[in-house]
Amino acid sequence: MKVEARLFDVTTAFFFLAAIVYGFWAKEPVGLVGLILTGGLSLIIGSYFHFVARRVERRPEDNPEAEISDGAGEVGFFSAGSYWPVMIAGSAGLTALALAFWQVWLLVIALALVLIAVGGLVFEYHTRPNATD
Repeated sequence: MKVEARLFDVTTAFFFLAAIVYGFWAKEPVGLVGLILTGGLSLIIGSYFHFVARRVERRPEDNPEAEISDGAGEVGFFSAGSYWPVMIAGSAGLTALALAFWQVWLLVIALALVLIAVGGLVFEYHTRPNATD
């Protein structure tokens, strides 16, 4: 996680430096605020990665002396195919449409569909424990 944290440290420094240069050069407040907020968001993500990097064990990506074979093995479980992300995208689009036209009845339906889709994605591979007789 240290690699990711360093990446966001560099982007944070770039955005704040760009905000300083932009503030002196352009004298336009909207771009300056946008750069400062972007730097702040990058700082939040980088701080999170620093926080997590102290609590997880060191990965091969964090070791400069690591070999490619050090990262071999099981990475995790990835779904072969799921239609839940499509339903999440569709219901999120419906939610945006309901908000754009401020149709409260459609917003309620769309938010319910978002919750159903997220629940379906989260519990897609959940099986209940074996019942003991």
